[in-house]
Amino acid sequence: MKISTKGRYALRLMLDLAEHQNEGFVALKDVAERQGISKKYLEQIVPLLNKSKVLRTTRGYQGGYMLAKSPEHYTVGDVLRITEGSLAPVSCLDDDVNLCDRADTCMTLGVWQGLYKAVTEYLDSITLQDILDKGHSLAADEYYI
Repeated sequence: MKISTKGRYALRLMLDLAEHQNEGFVALKDVAERQGISKKYLEQIVPLLNKSKVLRTTRGYQGGYMLAKSPEHYTVGDVLRITEGSLAPVSCLDDDVNLCDRADTCMTLGVWQGLYKAVTEYLDSITLQDILDKGHSLAADEYYI
């Protein structure tokens, strides 16, 4: 499994909004500047996040985006599923019911199920708030003489 640019940038967008949540609605151009991401690319990602109801939006002069819930309610897994679709390492695990004709006799199915479980449990265990907290603690530990 390889996470696309869309997934990585969506996570950075969500983290930026989480970090600036006290500022109200945040303009996409500000996120683009801070993150070094094209505003046009972010404009392609926002509809996916809007459709999943993880963002609140407003138009006009003070328009922009903010998280619909607080950062501890969103996991990395949530964001990646919205942008990447399934996180399954093989297509036969994409659906709740395995429709593969070989599922009953497949000797490697357990390997893929184990990988899928490890990946999803890991990504679902990390919230946006966890990442912000870790980033802030790293910055606090740095000092210069």
